[in-house]
Order: sequence, then C-alpha cells, then structure tokens
Amino acid sequence: MPDISSPPNPDALLAQGDSARAVNATRWLAVGSLLGLIVLGFLWEMWLAPLREGGSWLVLKVLPLTIPLAGLLKNRMYTYRWVSLIVWLYFTEGVVRATSDTGPSVWLAVIQTLLCVALFVACALHVRIRLRAAGKEAVAADVASANAAAQP
Repeated sequence: MPDISSPPNPDALLAQGDSARAVNATRWLAVGSLLGLIVLGFLWEMWLAPLREGGSWLVLKVLPLTIPLAGLLKNRMYTYRWVSLIVWLYFTEGVVRATSDTGPSVWLAVIQTLLCVALFVACALHVRIRLRAAGKEAVAADVASANAAAQP
C-alpha cells in the first residue's frame, strides 16, 4: 500500500503530464492525417484530377480508410497498430502516382505521400508513448488480450 503521507514526486507527475499531452497530440495528428487522406482521395478522384471525366471508381479507395476512424477516435491501441501498417499501401500509391502521373495528380500524390508519413509517425509514436507510460503490466495485458483475440 503506498504511503499517502509523503508528497508525490514532482518529476513523476511532470512526466505523466508530458506523456498525456504527447498521447493527445499524436492522437489528433493521426485523426487529422487520416481525415486528410479520406478528403484528399475523395476530392482527387471525383473533381480535382479524376482518371475519367466526371469521376472514377477509384474513389472507392477511401472506403477502407473510414473503417479505422472510429477506433482512432476511441483511442484503441490495436487500431493504431494496424493503421500504421495499412497506410503503406496508400504511401505506395502516392509515390507511384507522383512519379508516373502528369498534371495536378503529381501534387495530389505528393500531398497523399506526406499525409501517409504523418499518419505513420503519429501512430507509431502514439503506441510507443502509451506503452512506455503504461509500463510492463500493460504490455503483458496487451499481449494476453491479443493472444486471446487470435484464438478461436
């Protein structure tokens, strides 16, 4: 049982506050960059530079990006982990289209690539900061819940 008569360590409280601010900042960077990718992909394929006049079916590429939005808003660790992996598909599309397309698609692809990098960095930092702040007990619990979810 902790001794409640002794004052808390100010350095520990400062570290907790810093980590909470960092978690919040990375959370909103992840949500913002994901929303940016959704809006950019929709506008790109419908109005800004569609493959065909009047829009193209490639606009459907934004639908998978809407799935993790709820998990990011609910601050679910698992969502941050798998989004940091899936974002590389959109990064690859951005790089390919930036180097092979012409006209305004090039700049849109560069913006997509930058948003993908921002999303990856935000997700990776978010997971790292939360796990470091939670400590070894949370890591063990997280591994146990992932293993339990993986078993039928």
